[in-house]
Amino acid sequence: MAKRVLLLCGDFAEDYETMVPFQTLLAVGHHVDAVCPDKKAGEKIATAVHDFEGHQTYTEKPGHNFTLTADFDAVKADDYDALVIPGGRAPEYLRLDPRVIALVQAFNDSGKPIAAICHGVQILTAAGIVDGRTVSCYPACAPGLTAAGGTYADIPIDQAQTDGNLITAPAWPAHPAWMAQFLKALGTTITHA
Repeated sequence: MAKRVLLLCGDFAEDYETMVPFQTLLAVGHHVDAVCPDKKAGEKIATAVHDFEGHQTYTEKPGHNFTLTADFDAVKADDYDALVIPGGRAPEYLRLDPRVIALVQAFNDSGKPIAAICHGVQILTAAGIVDGRTVSCYPACAPGLTAAGGTYADIPIDQAQTDGNLITAPAWPAHPAWMAQFLKALGTTITHA
């Protein structure tokens, strides 16, 4: 049965971490609403491509314009089966919005799957839902995670971590593992003919 998934994104969310989950979930038959606070369906967010090119940190380049599919003000956790939070720079400002925090807390309080990747953990920590949980994220976000009471899962960049309803990963190279664990949490089965 198709699930209803909410994708919480914002300007300069990481391009792959926005586009790939959105398209993956659609490809397997789920309904996905992509929203951003203070924006409506049909409006766009700018994304950023983060790449690992041998420097001490990732590089950032312009990504695509990503079209939102629903109005943020109209969404409620009760209307969805799960939540996806991309990384990038968007979580830095999204976590400052009390409406975002209340929405994430509502998903968590109901035990619904929450998939967060990379800097998406900044929203989880701001929502106060990582205490006592083992969570992965981009390594530079680990100090914030541990300060919020979470345990940092120091896993390879292409792996993912599930702790209860939280499915997390370090960065976009983990998409296959992250999406596989999220689809499992959704009860999605894929068969090959």
